[in-house]
Amino acid sequence: MPEGVPEALDNWDDIAVWWRREATTDPVYREDVEPMLERLVPSDAGLVIELGCGEGQWLRWFSRSGRKAFGCDRSLLLLADAVDAAPVVCARLPGLPWLRDGSVAAALSVFVLDLVEDAATFFSEAARVVRSGGSLIVVINHPGFTSPGSGPVVDLDGEVLWRWGSYLTNGSSKHPAGSGHVVFYHRSVASLLSMAAASGWALDSLEETALGPSAIEREPAYAGQEGIPRFLGARWVRSSN
Repeated sequence: MPEGVPEALDNWDDIAVWWRREATTDPVYREDVEPMLERLVPSDAGLVIELGCGEGQWLRWFSRSGRKAFGCDRSLLLLADAVDAAPVVCARLPGLPWLRDGSVAAALSVFVLDLVEDAATFFSEAARVVRSGGSLIVVINHPGFTSPGSGPVVDLDGEVLWRWGSYLTNGSSKHPAGSGHVVFYHRSVASLLSMAAASGWALDSLEETALGPSAIEREPAYAGQEGIPRFLGARWVRSSN
């Protein structure tokens, strides 16, 4: 591994308990992420695979609306929860060799792409398994929010501004996660869109949203950041070529 590049977590079971608690108790998922998915996921999407389904909260979301979905994840402990919601497979992204070409109507990924080192293969494998005309829906932490060195800056008048850090340079950074850590891989929005286009994905919808008022009320340290993008959501359509 090149010098200075953090080593990614090898076994997600090591932080499964922490992740389950985070994913099931953080109201941001219900307040901010779920409305984004309501807008981005087609109501008639057909069979959907969730790439990195974790403990299964979005598989349950699909089930409640009567839609068909299944998931994959690398943590057996998290899959033990997710299997109650839908069929699941233990698999390591970004490769999907166990799925046939064009075998699903859509793919969904929530807060996973920025944990995948090889984003180009993520997009190309999704394009391989999603049928022509199908969709890829991705929600991630906004790259402007998570780029190395980024953070809020308060000017002399008290206005909260944003320092972009090393936004234009792809990179990685280590972040605490329970008793361990995870590695986030940063790419600019332009880099992500270019990789998707190279794999035959046509951008259909792009959203940038800030934390909602309820989240800021709970965390006063976020006050003043209402105009700073926190999440990015995109829907692509698989070209017929």
